[in-house]
Amino acid sequence: MAFSNFWMKGLDKQATLEFTRDRKSMSCLCSDPSNDQGNVLYVKGAPESILERCTTIMLPDGTLEPITDASRKAIQARMIEMAKDALRTLALAAKFDLSAMNLNSYDGPAHPGHAHLTAPENFVKVETELTFVGMVGIIDPPRTECKQAIEDCRVAGIAVIMITGDNKVTAESVAQKIGILQSTDNLSRKSFTGKEFDDLSDTDKVKVLEHIMAERDIEGAVFSRTEPKHKQVIVKILKSIGEITAMTGDGVNDAPALKQADIGIAMGITGTEVAKEAADMVLADDNFSTIVSAVEEGRSIYNNMKAFIRYLISSNIGEVASIFFTAALGIPEGLAPVQLLWVNLVTDGLPATALGFNPPDLNVMQKPPRRKDDNLISGWVFFRYMVVGLYVGFATVGIFVYWYSFDQAEDGHSLVDFSQLMGWGKCAEWKGFEPRPFQDMEFTKDPCSYFTAGKVKASTLSLTVLVVIEMLNAFNALSEDGSLVQMPPWTNPWLILACMGSIGTHFVILYTPWLAKIFSVCPLDWHDWQLVLAFSFPVILIDEVLKFFGRQRNQRTTVSMKKD
Repeated sequence: MAFSNFWMKGLDKQATLEFTRDRKSMSCLCSDPSNDQGNVLYVKGAPESILERCTTIMLPDGTLEPITDASRKAIQARMIEMAKDALRTLALAAKFDLSAMNLNSYDGPAHPGHAHLTAPENFVKVETELTFVGMVGIIDPPRTECKQAIEDCRVAGIAVIMITGDNKVTAESVAQKIGILQSTDNLSRKSFTGKEFDDLSDTDKVKVLEHIMAERDIEGAVFSRTEPKHKQVIVKILKSIGEITAMTGDGVNDAPALKQADIGIAMGITGTEVAKEAADMVLADDNFSTIVSAVEEGRSIYNNMKAFIRYLISSNIGEVASIFFTAALGIPEGLAPVQLLWVNLVTDGLPATALGFNPPDLNVMQKPPRRKDDNLISGWVFFRYMVVGLYVGFATVGIFVYWYSFDQAEDGHSLVDFSQLMGWGKCAEWKGFEPRPFQDMEFTKDPCSYFTAGKVKASTLSLTVLVVIEMLNAFNALSEDGSLVQMPPWTNPWLILACMGSIGTHFVILYTPWLAKIFSVCPLDWHDWQLVLAFSFPVILIDEVLKFFGRQRNQRTTVSMKKD
């Protein structure tokens, strides 16, 4: 800072020639008392651009001599060495003799030479016949978490492409350090300057980006010495081949590309207001890893939405299947309308809400990105809904039938053949049908009431199986394909509390006499609960098998996508 102040106090700046991309440099015209020829033009910019405009070089002792081819090669070699060390190189030059353009005595807008300093197209004419003074290497170290974030992107099937104004060697070195490029063996197809990319035909440009996308699980790509228009071209091509594009930027010139991309991401700290306005998302911390966290959060939200839908649809399919099986078999109705309303409005509501708090799947960032035309419910997912739903229906009807035809309980109820249960409507024609009394109910006057008023225990078992099985199904919904061994219920404490709350409310209606009367249920003993658990727990095994096949299917799909 003291060195900078020394020059600022010692030199009086007369004019500034702002940076332009065509010449890749900027300069200041200063009055320098130590220069006998008057004003001096101090220039800085890209080494390759500055070097080609230099005719002399300043030696360590301050003398000037014509620049030779050997000197140029030595400077270029040093520039490459610095670039390989991931240093951003900046060349410094000066012009001591400005008399040819009448700028050696320039002192303000009234000067005759002012016209040379007003039009940007004249700047390159002013910055000619320069003296090469030196070169500096500036380190802009990537954040420590950047490399891991890029690796997470690679595993998640997201291609990371660096588009930078740095020279090619520096860009490649930085890209290798942070993991965008894995090796130097494939640079000819993964690293391009803006000019090299411009020289390709439209067809070859598409092929280049298709190749980069095809190897996204291996490494990304680098575009160096680019201009803002290159970002727009790259985004346009990627969108044309069906890719979802996210573009980052911070400058005014980045705004068109940010607007054009599917997701424009502006820097919140260093970004201009124009860039922020054009973007869809603003990074508050200017940290690339935050983008990766946002991707993970977005995937988790989508998965939680699918879990919510999966739970409710499979449960509702189970209720419909129960009613269908009952009607198809011709047995007494196991579930009353008020009981179905209770399940849908009360016991299902809490777990469904808690599924919104699911943690991310363990492999959520190991799956390839969804295509934008992917269906929320695929054929495989619908098949899973049907299998689980049909089992729910089977279990609720099955325990009803089991109680009537097979359950040797100590409550003293009478068993009937399954064929009798299916033809219960004709029980008045049966000879010698005399159900034994149980639970303070007598059937001597109307034996057929054993299938209506007497079904209270069987109906209670059906309702309880439906409630318990849906709580277990909520645990199944913790992960789309992950086993409960990998993601146990306690990964979402809210879901455990919700299921406990639902079971608790069910206990209330079972063991509170006046509520039991309203819902047409009765208390269950330990034997009954054993039956309930026996009919309910298979839903976990069924879904675990389906998840296993789902994981195998996903692996085959991922391998197929990589081959394509």
